[in-house]
Amino acid sequence: LDFHVKDSLGRVWQCGTIQLDMNLPERFDLTYVDEHGEKVRPIMLHRALLGSIERFIGIITEHFGGGFPTWLAPDQVVVLPVNNEYHLEYANEVVNTLRDLGIRAKLDDSNEKLGYRLRNAQIKKIPYSLVIGDKEVANRGVTYRLYSKKKKKPLSLDEFISLIKEDIKSKKLPKDRK
Repeated sequence: LDFHVKDSLGRVWQCGTIQLDMNLPERFDLTYVDEHGEKVRPIMLHRALLGSIERFIGIITEHFGGGFPTWLAPDQVVVLPVNNEYHLEYANEVVNTLRDLGIRAKLDDSNEKLGYRLRNAQIKKIPYSLVIGDKEVANRGVTYRLYSKKKKKPLSLDEFISLIKEDIKSKKLPKDRK
């Protein structure tokens, strides 16, 4: 059995196989002793569920253009404090809360301008960018931006947690997120 997948460019790749092999045991002169004490030639089963893991990773990376769905993304959320002096403490709290829930979140508290850090998150194709400013600290909320979207949306932290947990649980694809 061979399993073939089609990539985003329409090319077909063999990605998995299960084979019954009577040739290699013959070529390597393999035998075993059975329950009657006689030498018997085995039949081999070859199994490669993904073909090569590298090929599979390459195909899935190419398919999503590096913009993985949230459930698969190495970094699911990046938290961006507007000003480290005023917003860093709450930004760290948000990151720790998300991490405690098993969400792969990181903090970008670099000294770069907010626009640069937002652009950097988009280049890295991180599904959710959370901006933490005065309003977010005062309201204990976040303003999020989805990868490849320009629209920012404010939510309470609990609402955002519900949103991202549902996104992860449902295995939504990037085109299905709004």
